[in-house]
Amino acid sequence: MRPSGPEERARVVPLADQRGTVPDDVVVRDTLQQTPPRLPPWLGYDAVGSELFEQITELPTYYLTRVERELLERHSPEIAELLACGRIAELGSGSAKKTRLLLESCVRLRQTTYLPIDVDRSMLASSGAALCSELESLEVIGLWGRYEAGLDWLRTHPGRPLAVTLLGSSFGNATRGERNALLGEIARTLNPGESFLVSADLDKDREVLETCYNDPAGYSAFADFRTNYLTQLNHRYGADFVLDDFVPEARYNGDTSTVEGLLHARTDRAVSLPGLELTLRIPRGGFLNVGYSVKFDGRQLAREVEAHGFGLRAQWRDSEARYGLFLFRRSSTGSPAES
Repeated sequence: MRPSGPEERARVVPLADQRGTVPDDVVVRDTLQQTPPRLPPWLGYDAVGSELFEQITELPTYYLTRVERELLERHSPEIAELLACGRIAELGSGSAKKTRLLLESCVRLRQTTYLPIDVDRSMLASSGAALCSELESLEVIGLWGRYEAGLDWLRTHPGRPLAVTLLGSSFGNATRGERNALLGEIARTLNPGESFLVSADLDKDREVLETCYNDPAGYSAFADFRTNYLTQLNHRYGADFVLDDFVPEARYNGDTSTVEGLLHARTDRAVSLPGLELTLRIPRGGFLNVGYSVKFDGRQLAREVEAHGFGLRAQWRDSEARYGLFLFRRSSTGSPAES
């Protein structure tokens, strides 16, 4: 018998160990040794980082969340019809405030289980409880861990037809190689006929993007979010980063259509990370990359996804073509691209 009360309909399943963000030390070490040094996006999403990102979404100059919400408000009933599934998994769910719009349309049509995947256990617990209190027939199984662990759990726990969603333009937070690897994992998880819904910020002028990804006067959410990566390195690996020695900034790289979140060193720095058996040397003016946000051409995005055995089913863009939702269906023919 299906649980009826909000408390019984929301639970969190740990996917790895019992720590809050399940770090992968090898990934952190490898990305720090790239040129320039880089950190994986999931490292910044502890409880503090998740709250800071929520503050970013409310900045007057940060249009992405508002535009995506408007698209979901307008098109969720149609999307829910096209998904035609009883289970919806979301990669990097965060607070799930926007996803609620889609879930509301889904539960009107059929029994629905929501499977948010996130590295912040407290956010999974609070968002799941809130959703179940608002949507009476919804069941929430929070999957606590990284994307790969969540997708592996889904593969080993089959059930009703599944859709995988990746909202918040998070798909652009990875390099091309990382996106290919993730798409391969998603393709392995979905059966023919099941759906993948992804949102993407579309390429536009440098001034618009740099205004969006830097703090407006009187705000510090972006700066605090970026320096929180250094706090995480200090806590996890015993590093000796001094936060005031780094200046946060976002720049648009037109060659790669990418906004890069950077931490510039004010002076020559040699930072010890004993937990990783690593010393990181950053010259004055050098930087750490703590944010990577690709801006897509819609056709480019479709080609990347279709190479993994998907077909584009539908797409929705705002009136200014700033942002898009793209719905793909796993093909019954063809195989995922090698990642």
